[in-house]
Amino acid sequence: MFGNGKGIALVLLAVWLAAPAAHADIYKYVDKHGRVILTDKPAHTGYKRLIKTWKGWEEPKSRIALADFEKNRARFETTIRQYAERYQLPHSLLHAVITAESAYDPEAVSRAGAVGLMQLMPETARRYGVSNRRNPTDNISGGTRYLRDLLVMFNNNLKLALAAYNAGENAVKKYGNRIPPFTETQNYVQKVIDYYQQYRKTMT
Repeated sequence: MFGNGKGIALVLLAVWLAAPAAHADIYKYVDKHGRVILTDKPAHTGYKRLIKTWKGWEEPKSRIALADFEKNRARFETTIRQYAERYQLPHSLLHAVITAESAYDPEAVSRAGAVGLMQLMPETARRYGVSNRRNPTDNISGGTRYLRDLLVMFNNNLKLALAAYNAGENAVKKYGNRIPPFTETQNYVQKVIDYYQQYRKTMT
């Protein structure tokens, strides 16, 4: 199904782990007195890199288990195809979103509180009737419906729909139906597009 699956998976994981920065990085350090120091030129390894999100500058998302990437991708393939067909979306697009969001880890949790394969926030889960965000089937169902509705909302503009999936539809509307100027969101959109293009070539 994937051709040289292991090679493709390694390439995708390498990209997933190394999203490009749109501009100079900002680093944070808290000294022994509790003072917070921000700089673009860290003086030592105690500084932590921040990324710009729709909530402000934050540390990158918490670690996601990558060891079971290939096994979980195969494990959830049938469910992904089922909901892709039900909601008339390319299954390769859902794979791309899940790769970027969780690397197929159903237990993935972000610093902002998003959970599961498609990283549903509590309010999004409630909107789509998902009571257990860690349940892979329910998570994929809710995330797929949300992505479909965003595509409808933004006239099938995939980049805007993905930006809204990451930062919220109100953020996209706030910036005049453009991708918001958040490094996290801009990198996210490009990552998903890259995965989508790769999966379209390798998935049947």
